[in-house]
Amino acid sequence: MSRPVKIQVRFADLDVLGHVNNAVYLSYFEMARVLYFTPMMGVEWDWQKFGVLLKKNEIEYHIPVLLHDQPEISIHVLNIGTKSFTLGYELKVKDRVCTTGSSIMVCYDSIENKTIELPNEMRKALEELKKEY
Repeated sequence: MSRPVKIQVRFADLDVLGHVNNAVYLSYFEMARVLYFTPMMGVEWDWQKFGVLLKKNEIEYHIPVLLHDQPEISIHVLNIGTKSFTLGYELKVKDRVCTTGSSIMVCYDSIENKTIELPNEMRKALEELKKEY
């Protein structure tokens, strides 16, 4: 499991009940992915040639997150395939699981406009993260 990423809840994230809106969690998971992938692959990684596309998201809401909460998101690897992998997310506030989710990511070459096999460097990094979970 990755080191937790701290998220700041913004007033604009809230719904009429004062909870973080259900759609906002996808942005939170995206922020956690970006903050995970950048050190994992380095800033020089060619995301155009060896990128990833989001294929599917799933979210399960357990406990509402409120404005003054300080959520943290951990990422873990659920599955590694030939051209895709699945990430799991756990959003906690004060050690209480509030939201869980997953994303299927597909490796993609946007220059050639086609799916590609998982690059070896990315596979190794994902396998390391999977071992930790």
